[in-house]
Amino acid sequence: MISYPFYIVDVFAETRYAGNQLAVVRNAAGLSTTDMQNIAREMNYSETTFILTDNPQNNGYDVRIFSLDEELPFAGHPTLGTAYIIQQHLLDTETSEVKLNLKVGQIPVKFEYIKGQPDTLWMKQINPAFGSTFDKEAVARALNIDINLIDSRFPVQEVSTGLPFIMIPLVSLDAVKACRIDSVGYLNLINQAEAKSLFVFCPETYLPENHFNSRMFDHFHGIAEDPATGSANGCLAAYLVKHRYLGNNEIDVRVEQGYEIGRPSLLLLKAKEERDGISINVGGKVIPVAKGSLV
Repeated sequence: MISYPFYIVDVFAETRYAGNQLAVVRNAAGLSTTDMQNIAREMNYSETTFILTDNPQNNGYDVRIFSLDEELPFAGHPTLGTAYIIQQHLLDTETSEVKLNLKVGQIPVKFEYIKGQPDTLWMKQINPAFGSTFDKEAVARALNIDINLIDSRFPVQEVSTGLPFIMIPLVSLDAVKACRIDSVGYLNLINQAEAKSLFVFCPETYLPENHFNSRMFDHFHGIAEDPATGSANGCLAAYLVKHRYLGNNEIDVRVEQGYEIGRPSLLLLKAKEERDGISINVGGKVIPVAKGSLV
């Protein structure tokens, strides 16, 4: 009987049992799409990844990402977590970069080391696409908050770096804490959008060394709240630059997420407006938790 090694890691975590959980399955070329989807449901994390082979293709590793109900072209914490597993268990050597071949294209992940061990991993996301803007009254209904808690200086807008999110600027940490999804309002809002995920953020934080607090809701895909969302934070980086949220065309910030659900996370964002678009890099740490095999 064929067995498939798997690993569990916490991504964007400063300590074990924080950040966003990820399962990574190796040698998965023999699994069908249905198999992968069933395994993702069995793992019951927001995403599970499958490294198809230990051998690189086009200088990268073929990887598929599955949420609880569908395959995804891209997702942030699965990209970092899978790159970490490749470095630790396929390469087993200090390397500056690992490339993942995803549905969205090839995504490079760069490594910073301390005493020979990976410390911070950075992924470069694709050029952002800015979509529709949304009526703030409809957004307030979806979040079950007063419309005055939405920052009137900036738009509520759909942004994608491979996976779309509705970016919602709020005025305070209390406003972020107050968000409670109203199912009717939420469905009415996402029916107008390609994105099904709502990402709220504000410039007040639990920890003084951080710059933004955020939350992500995706009830459509069965995720009541995500503890750390790399793809959404890449969209946030693009949004902050495009709308000059901090007053310039370049950012280097720390974003906390997951505090409201007991999974504190830290995401590092660097972005800059350049001639051909906005360059986006999202970084964080990966902490190993467990390993085993599927039989």
